[in-house]
Amino acid sequence: MGNKLSGKDLVKLGFPKNNSINVALGQINRYRRDVRKEVILNEAKEVLRQPEKFVSNQTWAKVAEGLMKPEEIRIRQLMHSPAPFAIFGGNEIDAQAKNQLYDALKLPIAVAGALMPDAHTGYGLPIGGVLATENAVIPYGVGVDIGCRMSLSVFDLPASYLKGKDHQLQNILKEHTKFGMKETHAVKVDHEIFTRSVFGEIPLLRSLLGKAYQQLGTSGGGNHFVEFGIVTLNAARPEWELSAGDYLAVLSHSGSRGLGANIAKYYTDLAAKECRLPKAVQHLAWLDLDSQPGQEYWLAMNLAGDYAQACHDDIHRRISKALGHRIAFNIGNHHNFAWKEMVDGHERIVHRKGATPAAKDELGIIPGSMTAPGYIVSGKGNALSLNSASHGAGRLLSRAKCKATFTPSEVKKTLSEHGVTLIGGNVDEAPMAYKNIKTVMALQAELVDVLGVFIPKIVRMDK
Repeated sequence: MGNKLSGKDLVKLGFPKNNSINVALGQINRYRRDVRKEVILNEAKEVLRQPEKFVSNQTWAKVAEGLMKPEEIRIRQLMHSPAPFAIFGGNEIDAQAKNQLYDALKLPIAVAGALMPDAHTGYGLPIGGVLATENAVIPYGVGVDIGCRMSLSVFDLPASYLKGKDHQLQNILKEHTKFGMKETHAVKVDHEIFTRSVFGEIPLLRSLLGKAYQQLGTSGGGNHFVEFGIVTLNAARPEWELSAGDYLAVLSHSGSRGLGANIAKYYTDLAAKECRLPKAVQHLAWLDLDSQPGQEYWLAMNLAGDYAQACHDDIHRRISKALGHRIAFNIGNHHNFAWKEMVDGHERIVHRKGATPAAKDELGIIPGSMTAPGYIVSGKGNALSLNSASHGAGRLLSRAKCKATFTPSEVKKTLSEHGVTLIGGNVDEAPMAYKNIKTVMALQAELVDVLGVFIPKIVRMDK
């Protein structure tokens, strides 16, 4: 007998071959994952024999109700026409990404949507998609990398500080940043986030606490990076303590690491079991926020978002310490998350999957590529975009297409022409894989104002 309970085990006991098995497995995994298999099987036999005795049991209540009042598995029907939406830069967006938004807008929980000019095809919502829903959260509408965010730290050091210090700055990135699945910092640090009660209240989070502690201050693979560059501030702002001009800066892009990935997988699977949808939109299964799973996901998602910020803060703290100079100011924002916001006078759940929050006067960072500028922006609060803007330039070519199209020497030549040094990185993140960021910014002039520009110079990515 294996240690992990399966649907076949429950069928052998006599459970009907319907949704009660999926519900049972979900409840057991949520509340009793550390209990021995034989104990669970004995409980399951009792639930089958006398389900009425378990209607108030935390683990078995839903299963007992299903056994007492069996129901057909119901496929949720889509609306005939989509909820209201707006598309920005439609000529730059592929048809498949648009169709993904249209499908999402037909969900019965959908209220409004928008597509940003950097949009491209994703899973569930397109990357660059924004969706407002009524009292429901879609795990895949947030994405696998919960709380993936940008963070920009500007130092009170002139841009000329870079001259003659290439090797020193490269060594700082090599020694004080960690990437991918295996690298962690030798010297770990504590953080208040690890003392939060939610780690003990939700069994899944309890099991992920050790991983979160190990990975604090590290970055993921793929398109995640930490880079030195030059920021040009267009004007002075009192809170920045700097006048207009050119300064040394550090920009990072990463998310909530293994903590967020495991939360996303668990609650996406749970939503798929509890919210059956037509095949074309099955990745858009949702959790009702009035339900216990929905409340759990909301707490876990917000924890993952705060953890992502804590990772960036630790990265920038380590770099600042290695430089021996304090950070003058920092700007950061999530672009894979869900927020409770007002839409047309009602509180809604606004999902941004690869989109930057851009409420009136809200600051954010929109990066380009390794050889293209990034932008410090201030939101204009455009209601049609659901107070959103692009999260970057957006991909033109998939990772597989990049590998088939470009060679490492071509990438190296392009970087050299732009005066950029790359540590790590792969062909699938070639600068040529991305849309023209200047075109994207022009297409969202009604969404954000540009306050400054960041030019990458030394880039560190996963190997």
